[in-house]
Amino acid sequence: MNMRAMRFTAWQSFPTLEEIERPTPGPGEVLLKVAGAGACHSDVSIFSDFTAETAPGGMNAPFTLGHENSGWIEEVGPGVTGFEKGDAYLVYGPIGCGHCIPCTRGQDTYCQNVATQPYLGIGLGRDGGMAEYVVVPTRNLVALGDADPVAAAPLADAALTPYHAITLAQPVLAKGGATALVIGLGGLGQIAVQILKALTGATIIATDAKEDAMTRAAERGAITVGAGEDQAARIREITGGRGVDAIFDFVGVTPTIKLGQSVLAQGGRLTVVGIAGGEATWSFFTNPYEAVITNTYWGSIADLHEVVSMYQAGQITPDIERFTLDEAPEAYKRMQAGTLSARAVIVP
Repeated sequence: MNMRAMRFTAWQSFPTLEEIERPTPGPGEVLLKVAGAGACHSDVSIFSDFTAETAPGGMNAPFTLGHENSGWIEEVGPGVTGFEKGDAYLVYGPIGCGHCIPCTRGQDTYCQNVATQPYLGIGLGRDGGMAEYVVVPTRNLVALGDADPVAAAPLADAALTPYHAITLAQPVLAKGGATALVIGLGGLGQIAVQILKALTGATIIATDAKEDAMTRAAERGAITVGAGEDQAARIREITGGRGVDAIFDFVGVTPTIKLGQSVLAQGGRLTVVGIAGGEATWSFFTNPYEAVITNTYWGSIADLHEVVSMYQAGQITPDIERFTLDEAPEAYKRMQAGTLSARAVIVP
């Protein structure tokens, strides 16, 4: 039996919609009928930015794209029990070796044996969910219950990534008068505002160059500051001149990192989440005392269970725009052109 899938076939080559054989789940795996597959900027990097020399290991073409996936149980592999056909699940995308210390904690993103792994994850070297069906290890499934699985698909990255960064910053946020800054109000930034609102009592400041993105963030409880020469001064003013306790940069270019550093409070934490290759310059005399500049990548399986709990409770709602599988190429073209105002979700 065949199915259609959005395939990455060669470096610096636009993905193609192809007909391939429907996969069969092996031991410890299930076959999901895909409900939704989020289109992410990481996918664009895979097919447009990298070359064979610069790409991460384990990303060899061809494979099906889609690392933000949800779906319904269609079939179970040998020896698999406890899963009912038709039940909805969200998919944890990263797959590590399974036996190093980070992997045993469910932190497959920080697998110590990543260099020898055959792929980085589902939709990242291994066939992903931008297809009618996808095979997933049972360990990577998070039950959705009655929650809408289509709208849930982006949670696997666009919510998991900010959630992990925010929970690590909780020590500087768990106090009276705490402030947080979200730089970049795309899919991840919008959910970051919602997570901060639900989990902390911090004053949330948000900044972006797009007015409509700032309007949405303001509706979610953020104080917005537009781009401009006095951007840093306006942010500092909101904090009473003290600086921001926890900053989350979802862009990651040198100017946004520099902005974060310029408004960071003593003892604060600047987390660079956006993977744009920006660089930071540090000096003892310019870094606020005991302020930390760090980075995070995705999150753990345990984090994703907690993200789903927030989704089920109505605390986070991803902004999505639905596309059919036939429209998947158009979704990526609009993403490249910057004309998407929500997370594109492919609905096979």
